Amino acid sequence: MENQKPVPGVGVMIFKDGKVLLGKRGGSYAVGEYTFPGGKIEYGESMEDTVRRETLEECGVVITNIRFQAVVNSIKYAPHHFISTVFLADWESGEPRTLEPEKLGDWQWYSLDDLPEPIFEFSKLAIESYKTGKHFFDIEK
Repeated sequence: MENQKPVPGVGVMIFKDGKVLLGKRGGSYAVGEYTFPGGKIEYGESMEDTVRRETLEECGVVITNIRFQAVVNSIKYAPHHFISTVFLADWESGEPRTLEPEKLGDWQWYSLDDLPEPIFEFSKLAIESYKTGKHFFDIEK
């Protein structure tokens, strides 16, 4: 698409007691897919601050020990083109709750061996990265 540019964003795989937090997507695309918290980086905002802000805004959870996991460049949800940096973090406080029902909801902790389906592409690749150590996923041609 002419004049369309990739959008930079972040996602975060949050761990608590050996489980990860996933919510069900609403919004305009990938509706019904399960995803980690995340979103677009605001102008002048660090990636770590974005991860903290999005997690708090979307589900009311405070996180700690944020660390890099992977970079994903994808047009799976074309016409959207996202470049997402995925992080790992540990739960610090707060019970997950639906704070943006039009975008995300039904937050639950899941075992990596028993995940709901379908999983949002970026979350699926984050899980693959965590399990395999692969840290870069590019657009497949």
